[in-house]
Amino acid sequence: MEFATLRDKAMAYREWLLKRKSEIDPDFPWYPFDTLANMLHLDGLLSGPNRTVFDRLAGQRIADIGAADGDLGFFLESQLGCELDVVETSAPNYNGLRGARLLAERLDSDARIHDVDLDSQFRLPTERYRAVLFLGLLYHLKNPFYALETLAGHSELCFVSTRIAQLSPDHGTRFAEQPVAYLLHPTEANDDPTNFWIFSEAGLRRLFDRTGWEVLDFTTVGCTEDSDPAAQERDERAFALLRSRVLAG
Repeated sequence: MEFATLRDKAMAYREWLLKRKSEIDPDFPWYPFDTLANMLHLDGLLSGPNRTVFDRLAGQRIADIGAADGDLGFFLESQLGCELDVVETSAPNYNGLRGARLLAERLDSDARIHDVDLDSQFRLPTERYRAVLFLGLLYHLKNPFYALETLAGHSELCFVSTRIAQLSPDHGTRFAEQPVAYLLHPTEANDDPTNFWIFSEAGLRRLFDRTGWEVLDFTTVGCTEDSDPAAQERDERAFALLRSRVLAG
């Protein structure tokens, strides 16, 4: 299946799922942000033979890590017959993982919901995955090196996105081409203490390499000129498709 077809199916599923959530419980505190919109960014990411990468996931075990309510994972389960693990930390999750559990029940899903402290030296619930979704999570983790290194030993592919930056918040230092990360103050970005490390593009690429990943596709979206770690209006995101060198070797 060419990715554009899967993208269109995801947009239709998004509308269906919004209605379904309202039917299940209109007053439930569902995660308010549109995680299925990641399919639009993946459409801009994937190129050449990677446009059909999801064909390789049909019927395979995948994990949606940092999944919020698990919308994207449930979509792939429904469309591709994937065996799904939803892996999330309940404490910072918007509704304490109740949303993912409720959807799994009401959608008659076979997904397994796992409450895992991703800021600990965690263990994944399955030894081997065909792919993991790791979208919008990396900069919320205290130890991104450990997380990516662990995933490289358990998953052949990884779809990852995270916030990156080119300038210091005072715009006095340009570090886009330096392999560095900016450590946020707890109140510096959206007053959200779970925002930690904002990498430069060079730093993120080096992190991928040092943790055992090969970059197959890479793109950035949002404020792609003079982005900074703290200002919401200067938010830049990197999206990448990675392949594990650990498992390939």
